[in-house]
Amino acid sequence: MDQYTALALEAIKHFFKTKEVLVPPTNLPQEMRNTSAGVFVSLHKKPNHALRGCIGTLEPTCDNLAEEICQNALSAAFEDPRFLPLAQKELADLEINVDVLSPPELVEDKTSLDPKKYGLIVANQNDRRGLLLPDIGIDSVDEQIAICCEKGGIDPTTDKLSLSRFTVQRHK
Repeated sequence: MDQYTALALEAIKHFFKTKEVLVPPTNLPQEMRNTSAGVFVSLHKKPNHALRGCIGTLEPTCDNLAEEICQNALSAAFEDPRFLPLAQKELADLEINVDVLSPPELVEDKTSLDPKKYGLIVANQNDRRGLLLPDIGIDSVDEQIAICCEKGGIDPTTDKLSLSRFTVQRHK
């Protein structure tokens, strides 16, 4: 567990104890204190790695990465609408990923995509969006686009699609 995932876990533990958002400690690496970016926090159950929660931001909403990680860790644990809020007894069997996103870049067509390397944002003319992180077991660009469309409530047969890709720094 690196400092990014350790901070996410500490934020969740702190919330169980205090019901408050953790103020990031001052001894974190400079990058975490002085950089801002979109961040996704993914929670998985051991040993099968089943998704337990995943929430993130495409662009920064906090002053720095540390604050972004704390906020999104709590959102993934307690606010992902696909799951019940995390119970404290689940902490022992939890794996955490923290993905720091690069700024998205618009692509002209799907030949510029690779689901192993790039995350994808699909948007339509009504500003509906669906997002998928890279390298999560999706093998084809068409499957990646279809999942993004489904997540965003986008009809790929009738909507005009806009594709943007991004990379992540994944911390486990």
